[in-house]
Amino acid sequence: MILPRLPFALRIAAASLALASVAASPAFAQGSTVTSPIELARLAQDLKPGQWVWAPEVAPDGPVLVYVDLAAQIATVYRNGVRIAVSTVSSGKPGYETPTGVFTILQKDPNHHSSKYNDAPMPYQERLTWQGVALHAGGLPGYPESHGCVHLPLEFSKLLFGITHMGGTVIIANNYGQPVVAPSPGVLEPDSAGLGNNTPLASGEDYRWTPQASPSGPLTIIISKSDQRAIVLRNGVEIGRARITVPNADFQTHVLTAAAAPGGLRWMYVAVPGHDGDQGKPADITILSQVHMPAPFQQALRAAIVPGTTALVTEAKVLPTTTGQTLAVLASADPVK
Repeated sequence: MILPRLPFALRIAAASLALASVAASPAFAQGSTVTSPIELARLAQDLKPGQWVWAPEVAPDGPVLVYVDLAAQIATVYRNGVRIAVSTVSSGKPGYETPTGVFTILQKDPNHHSSKYNDAPMPYQERLTWQGVALHAGGLPGYPESHGCVHLPLEFSKLLFGITHMGGTVIIANNYGQPVVAPSPGVLEPDSAGLGNNTPLASGEDYRWTPQASPSGPLTIIISKSDQRAIVLRNGVEIGRARITVPNADFQTHVLTAAAAPGGLRWMYVAVPGHDGDQGKPADITILSQVHMPAPFQQALRAAIVPGTTALVTEAKVLPTTTGQTLAVLASADPVK
């Protein structure tokens, strides 16, 4: 929503009125809270624009991951590797496409207003890039209509805001798991600055491991089948990379999240479109059983993995010399001054 240029007092009143009309819109009031995975699955099958379903009791605690499917205009929320919520969304319209990739939540503001679009309200904003892409409450006409943000129903965005944390992982994909060209560059782009070590490996250098570059924060592992590389980021900063060998037999995107399990950890396949049968199946680090990497790198990586770690196995490139599609990866550092 774009508000006209008005005196400050009138702009505040107009913004408040706009937010009130959003809250009153039927598209923002069509949600259901349920208590079982069966109810969740039944209601999530046929959501109309503005509708959502929320089942927090299915997984009461654990790390949260948000998966946005641009092709289906659906957002799915997982906690501890288990689906707990589904909502319709509205993403970027032509010319303002929402970038695909793996992002961290950089900023949370329940009463945010746009600095680009005449102070327009963006309730329960969760920023994904410093270029302006965020999750927040907004219009839901049933098709992409935003300027790049992911619009959510108002009450759903409030509930989501309450369970996410700074540094949490948000994955945005398109074409049923296939990445597309991303308008906003990720931290692996060669022209990035101040975002940590993103230098390609030197000739003869099999791996690099620099955990001191980012001592704490969410861990994300990127496995690029195109480039045969593993990239490890913590809190959006690269802490390691390695030359790997991984079969390139399919062109699908696989998303896994580490969840606590009796006696240790296990990897849970997130139900990426086209891989619904993978949901809930445990996997080994080495999907991760098909990936061959230098032994010292693998040993260091194993020690760093904790509940909430995300692994993305993708056909997308991560090296600047590779041709093909681009994937934005964790654009999560502070703005470069």
